[in-house]
Formats: sequence, structure tokens, C-alpha cells
Amino acid sequence: MRLTRVLHRQAGLERAAVEGVRLDDDTDGEVLVISARPRKGAARRCGRCRARAPWYDRGWGRRRWRHLDFGTLRVVIEAAVPRVDCAEHGPTVIAVPWARHGARFTTAFEDTAAWLAARTSASAVTGLLRIAWRSVVAIVGRVVDAAAAGTDRLAGLKRIGIDEVAYRKGQRYLTLVVDHDTGRLVWAADGRDKATVAAFFDELGAQRAAALTHVSADAAAWIGDVVAERAPQAVRCLDPYHLVAWVTDALDEVRRAVWNTARGGKGGRTEASKTLKDARWALWKNPPNLTDKQKATLATIQATNRPLYRAYLLKEQFREIIAVKGADGRLLLQAWLRWASRSKLAPFVKLAKTIRRHLPAIHNMLDSGLSNARIEANNVHLRVLTRQAYGYHSAKALITMANLRRGGLCPPLPGRS
Repeated sequence: MRLTRVLHRQAGLERAAVEGVRLDDDTDGEVLVISARPRKGAARRCGRCRARAPWYDRGWGRRRWRHLDFGTLRVVIEAAVPRVDCAEHGPTVIAVPWARHGARFTTAFEDTAAWLAARTSASAVTGLLRIAWRSVVAIVGRVVDAAAAGTDRLAGLKRIGIDEVAYRKGQRYLTLVVDHDTGRLVWAADGRDKATVAAFFDELGAQRAAALTHVSADAAAWIGDVVAERAPQAVRCLDPYHLVAWVTDALDEVRRAVWNTARGGKGGRTEASKTLKDARWALWKNPPNLTDKQKATLATIQATNRPLYRAYLLKEQFREIIAVKGADGRLLLQAWLRWASRSKLAPFVKLAKTIRRHLPAIHNMLDSGLSNARIEANNVHLRVLTRQAYGYHSAKALITMANLRRGGLCPPLPGRS
């Protein structure tokens, strides 16, 4: 096999002609320079839209694009980049088959960097590929934009989940939309209000909004009101995760009231109050996950504090309703609401009234089995991303990385499907 054919395969120059190869020295050591030019069929195309256009001028001379290393040897591709006079974009640098428009790296290099960024930290990518972390951020942005431009991520949506996640201190939130059928993040934007949800439906369009069958979310009015207006035919399902959180909060409110009574007022401390304070995790945990000590704590509460144990049983019974679902779940919920209303526990009496207000959406959730589990998983991944990057200064940077990792926009490694 000839060396030029090896270079064509390795450097992604199948649609280019190799003019020469040489070794240069720079401040970082030796670099392999491959001189190339687009083949006749790929020449004189606009770098932005790839449309054929007439020649304009010679541009700014020869340029270089960083390519994947040959072992430990850095590689660059060098070529002349004249400009063409595009009918849509005006004077524009010609398209080259080995790189995206406006990039200083080859497509193979950028796809590799993006693939690595989706699986490891930016500092690891910079060390392996010998580039600055700002270059990694710019590469990820170009790769995600190119992938998003080539696919309609909102096509075919039937069942979606909508939720928000905090990404910075100071009440800074992102609104996320996830496709329940694929588990992919399909839309994200900065903000947490009706205008943000309306922006999603504006982008979705009336025709595709009419095709939605189910929408899961929490009980926030800024989501529910917009969904009811823009997709009235969609079945609204209240997320069981948030329902269980309501019940757990009511349980903890009962525990705190009992604890304050047991300690004899502010600043007091007794053995009974100490036991109740340490009982928080025993009351919150699922029964199969309890330690022996926590089981003993629950047994003590059962024997000495019946109101708190009643609150615990209400919490566990509600979890069972979520697990059962369907018509049986509806019957159990009806019985639970009667029990909670007669429990003489103020937080649960109040909670029963709240649940009754949202009963249709809860029944829809029990019938369909739909939850925000997929979107909560995305929220966890976004929090990990934020911790891994020690925070993001802008919502756009986090959304770009989220689309790369959770939106199905991560490219495969070069040469692999």
C-alpha cells in the first residue's frame, strides 16, 4: 500500500489530494505537516452551506488544522483556503472536506475530543490531546451544533416529561424536556417559568404539539397551565417522585413536632428527643434497606409514639399505592385519603386536601404508569456534570454539554459506527 493511501485513510483525506509531507520544528517539538487540497469535485463550495459558488479571492494564505497524532508525533494538515462569493453568505472561505467551517481542528480530531469530553473531565481531554480547555469547550459546541443541525430532535414526540434543575446558586434553573420513549434529553433552556415552557411549544409547533399523548411533570402551575393551553389533548400525569416527596415532607413535619414536644421546648434535650432526632433516616428509608439499629428504632417508636408511627405507616402505604398503580392503586388511594383525613395529624390532613386537588393527574399517572424517572436521571447527570466542571458560568455551556452526553448528539469515534 502506498504512503499516500495510508495518509488518505488516517487523516480523513479521501476527498482531498495530498501534495506533500514534511517534518517541521516548532516550540513544542517536531510536527508532521501534510499539505493537501480539496479534489476538483469538492472545490469551490461555500464553507457555511456547501453550495457551489464562483471564485472570489485567494483569502489569507495557507492555513493549518490540527489532526490526530501519529503515535507521539503531532500532525497538522496544511492547505490554501481561497474565498468564494456565496449567493447566500457572500465572500466565504471554501469548504474543506477534512474540517468543519471555522474550526482549527480536523473533524476526526473534534469528534474524538467530543467523545472523550462526554466520558471524562475536560482536564483529562486537554492532557491527552494537548490542547487548551477552552478549545475543548469550543469543539464540543461545534460538534453539538453540527449534530443538532442534521437531525430534528423534536420529531415523533408522543410522551414527554418536563422538569427543572438548579445549576447555580441564586435560584438559577434550567427547564428540561425528556422523551419518555427514548430517554433522551430533547430540549433545554435557561429559566423556570411559563415563558420558558411556552418557548418549547413554540419550537415544537402546533401540529407536533397536537400529537403529544402524555406529559408528566410536577404540580407546578407554570408547567401545567401552559401544557393545558398548548396541548389540551395530552394526558397530564403527576410525577410520583414528587408525590412521595410530599408525603415524606409531611412525615418529617410530624417528626419535628413530636421531637420539639419531647425535648420540652427550644434548647431542651432528653433521651426521648435524642432518639427521635436520630430516627429521621429510619423513618425515611425503605423497609428492605433498614439496618438492624434502624429497625430497633422503628420498633421503639411503634411502642412509645403512636402518632409518629401512624405517620410512618401513611408514608409506607402511599409508596405501596405508587407501586401497585392501575385500578387497584386508585382504590388504595381512595382509602388512603380517608385515613389521612381522619389521622388527626395536621400535615397529613393538609396533604390529603392537596392530593384531592390534583386527583385527575394522579389517576392518570396510576393508569399510565408514567413517571419522571427518566428526567430525574438526567437531572442527576447534570448535577454530576456541574460538580465535575466545578460549576458553569453560563447556562449555554451546561446545555451544550448536557446535549452531548444526554441528548444523543455524541459522535462515534472516527472510523467506527
